[in-house]
Amino acid sequence: MAKQIQEIFIDDLDGSEASGTTKFALDGTNYEIDLSGKNREKLEKALAPFINVARPVRAERARGRRGAGGGTRVMSRERSAEIRQWAKTHGLPVSERGRIASSVVEKYEAAHRK
Repeated sequence: MAKQIQEIFIDDLDGSEASGTTKFALDGTNYEIDLSGKNREKLEKALAPFINVARPVRAERARGRRGAGGGTRVMSRERSAEIRQWAKTHGLPVSERGRIASSVVEKYEAAHRK
């Protein structure tokens, strides 16, 4: 016996068949809505004047540990020790252990650019 399963999107505004899900965000809240092509065009047209003058913002990184390849820069012990020593010499606050503040690392890198 054969089965055929269909997933049909229904437009959340008017109940017609939707072409897919549209995602958007406002004031830090993410939304999604199933829309037909016609209603998606209406949404895009309504938002266009605002989007055209808005500034794009990069997504914020989540706090916490990341797995391998997560895109965070891992510093070697030698480099950490070197930055800590440099920071102390220049009167910058730096802890003996743990993460070095990005502002301290940036100052170190700026001082050592050629």
